[in-house]
Amino acid sequence: MTETWIILGATSAMARAFARALADRGAGLVLAARDLDEAEQQARDLRLRGAGFARAVAFDARRPEGFAALFENLGEGPVNAAVFAGAMPDQSAIDADPALIAAVCETNFTGPARVLSLLAPRIEAQGTGVIVGVGSVAGDRGRLGNYVYGASKAAFATYLSGLRNRLARRGGHVMTVKPGFVDTAMTWGLGGMFLVASPEAVAAAILKGVEARRNVIYVPGFWRAIMAIIRAIPEPIFKKLKI
Repeated sequence: MTETWIILGATSAMARAFARALADRGAGLVLAARDLDEAEQQARDLRLRGAGFARAVAFDARRPEGFAALFENLGEGPVNAAVFAGAMPDQSAIDADPALIAAVCETNFTGPARVLSLLAPRIEAQGTGVIVGVGSVAGDRGRLGNYVYGASKAAFATYLSGLRNRLARRGGHVMTVKPGFVDTAMTWGLGGMFLVASPEAVAAAILKGVEARRNVIYVPGFWRAIMAIIRAIPEPIFKKLKI
């Protein structure tokens, strides 16, 4: 039976690379994205690449009334999910308009969490299945430049940890991915980036982590050490730093 992957935020650069890698393996793909036209073009390309099937579904993490459509016509094979949906407004924009906090949290945490909570019973029933949740190293510690974004990713990581505990008892697996700097539209033009990873490198690391049933991965791997150092900085010193 063909495995199926629901990909939230499917038109992002990392999601595109991941979907192409899955299409090469013949997986079925449900591409969930706000830009339905772009997702449909992507689906046509993935079918040509060998996907078992590929269809586009309109998805907005802030509109739960559309979540049920993600689970229609999935077939009888095992269903998996990968969450790439995300939003990262400038912290200065959020400071100027705190109403943006709700949208960031809905996109990065509460919307995806609601979708995964709907999927969890199916994974428990099928006795197998993988969920990949893409967070960020920004969630490891609140930093001056993006603490609202980081807070939403920290909340998502905590949710994934609990879901991992739940589904492991019934054969499911949840992997949290914490990328550092990745060459995407979200990071385009940002200053201070270094050792930037390609979306293809991130996709390959995710697949490798899934196959090894890793619980939490940093991509690239050296970010685990970098964030361990950042987390260890005493608060009196840390609050004086501009990182």
